[in-house]
Amino acid sequence: MSPENDRRHLSYISTSIALIGTYTREGGKEAFLTEPLVQDAVLWRIETLAEAASKLAEELRARHPEIPWRAVSGFRNIAAHAHLGLLADRAWEIVDRYLPPLQAAVDAELGLFPRDPEREA
Repeated sequence: MSPENDRRHLSYISTSIALIGTYTREGGKEAFLTEPLVQDAVLWRIETLAEAASKLAEELRARHPEIPWRAVSGFRNIAAHAHLGLLADRAWEIVDRYLPPLQAAVDAELGLFPRDPEREA
């Protein structure tokens, strides 16, 4: 895996976590559990960020043993089946418990890349 691919996947994960925060900012867990639009948006982001995480280089993942990478990749399966309402509490647990440390690891990794003014525009 190339560093540029890692950067792209890390950026996507970071953006997804930020959007999940935006979607749930006002109503939190209650909004997630009761509003289909919020649930759909959050679940889609969980599913796609899990896919991006599964494509990160093994060396990158090894630098963050505090992140259960196998479980992160498994978020995709949870999100894909949570639309049935059976796993909504589990999906919220991912948002509440696992995304903050994942964001910290992603931020640390993104900080290792040289600053690119074109990406920030």
